[in-house]
Amino acid sequence: MGTTLNTVAIVQARMGSTRFPRKVMRPITGVPVIGLLVERLSRALLVDQIILATSTDPANDPLEKYIKQQGYPVFRGDEKDVLDRYFQAAKEVDADVIVRVTGDCPLLDPSVVDTVIQARENEQVDYASNVVPPTFPNGLDIEVFRFSALEQAWREADDPHEREHVTPFIRTNGQFQRLNYTNKTDLSGERWTVDDPADFVVIENVINHFAPDLDFSWQQVIELKQSNPELFEANRGIRRN
Repeated sequence: MGTTLNTVAIVQARMGSTRFPRKVMRPITGVPVIGLLVERLSRALLVDQIILATSTDPANDPLEKYIKQQGYPVFRGDEKDVLDRYFQAAKEVDADVIVRVTGDCPLLDPSVVDTVIQARENEQVDYASNVVPPTFPNGLDIEVFRFSALEQAWREADDPHEREHVTPFIRTNGQFQRLNYTNKTDLSGERWTVDDPADFVVIENVINHFAPDLDFSWQQVIELKQSNPELFEANRGIRRN
């Protein structure tokens, strides 16, 4: 592509989830959820670097230790102001383009990550995602944006919601060029994220089915649901937030 942009995936994770504490360090096949995520994310060809952004809360010490053992840097910042945490993490690694990933999505597909990065690059927009509106399973969410857009949001966003969720300012402000990557079929009703214990059961079923192979595609997960729907029953009643 001839581009020298530094594309950095910033994984947002912490131990203190209200619904399901310590979920990102819960092991499946002996590997923590966050480890499965990073392993899959590391296969994205257009991601130059991966950094974990967590908070200064001491509860996150084991998370930091684990990620560093895997060979990735960790940035620790404000517990509530996640936008500041993201901005500081991006600055620390000289990111030109940021790929936003949340730590509770271990089925994240590297090919989807690459596709959204490429779409942003091709169209030269400030922000590209597959979530406005969502058409992919919940758990394949990806947002890609320029550092300049993040910096402007960091400077100007003052609503607590905008500070806590990183991208609402960029998504709703109207000053930024945006693009949404859409799946042909709307599969946004599928739930592959780990928000509470019922979700964990489903993810564990999927990982156990494919193990030790971690290189399966999201389409293979859809096929698995068609052939073994019972593996996906546990979290059926939970709505996408």
